[in-house]
Amino acid sequence: MTTQRQPGGEAGSASRLRPRGTAFLLAQVGAHASARFAERISELGVVPADVGLLRMVAVQPGRSQQSLAEELGVVPSRVVALVDGLERKGLIERRRNVRDRRNHALHLTAEGTHVMSEMRTLGSAHEAEICAALDDTQRAQLAELLEAIAAQQGLTPGVHPGYRQSPQPAEEPHGRPGS
Repeated sequence: MTTQRQPGGEAGSASRLRPRGTAFLLAQVGAHASARFAERISELGVVPADVGLLRMVAVQPGRSQQSLAEELGVVPSRVVALVDGLERKGLIERRRNVRDRRNHALHLTAEGTHVMSEMRTLGSAHEAEICAALDDTQRAQLAELLEAIAAQQGLTPGVHPGYRQSPQPAEEPHGRPGS
């Protein structure tokens, strides 16, 4: 019995196996971009989840942990654990809310403000590196298309879905009041 070779030999079969779907490419580029971003910001002593929370507090100083939990779509205890970590790093402080003393108002510390300033610089460099293959028009088109996909999928603008992952057991809060 003889076997017939497909045109292109093994190289042809390898190209047929290469994933080419848009969803795969989004995942591939997204995973790569996330890893590169984490590498860049590690020099600041923060992780991507820290940066997202810092940005949210910087945009709306004095907001409550409850409002963060609602915007992130997570249980309040998850936010307490994240804020505890930022407080230990000296980047965020909890202050009693003058209008509702049962809640804490979140504010960046001077160090938190400095880290956010450095983040803007690192974020711009990161964006330039990841999108280096595109011109300005293509970047704008890509951003518009990705926004349309995110909206259709029901993703909250500006909120990374990774916050919905369960915290590690070591991060479990021990009943912080005023969340």
